[in-house]
Amino acid sequence: MIIGIGVDVVEIYRMKKVINEWGNLFLEKIFTENELKYAQSKKNFVQHLAARFAAKEAVAKAVSKGWSGGFRWKDVEVSNDISGKPEITLYGKLKEEFSKNRIYISLSHSENVVIAFAVVEK
Repeated sequence: MIIGIGVDVVEIYRMKKVINEWGNLFLEKIFTENELKYAQSKKNFVQHLAARFAAKEAVAKAVSKGWSGGFRWKDVEVSNDISGKPEITLYGKLKEEFSKNRIYISLSHSENVVIAFAVVEK
């Protein structure tokens, strides 16, 4: 049974602007070490970070946890399985609350925009 869905769209130029303005302060607040390593290994670093940012936002919406609900950026980690399919790993309070649920994530991007769609299943 589906208990939540979330979607988010990020314009890549805006992510680039934030990274240029805030640098490591932004990167280290939002992304896990694994997410940063993954993005740094790719040609389109900013595009991969934008996709992970969108995924985190989509998951936050799908689990109905906004900033007042205790959502922390690093409690959602986006990785890829061996085939390249994106996966979500939860930490902290989100892991405690949603450990028995399954979270599906789909990411897509063009040259200018990334989109993430998350589904939480009971």
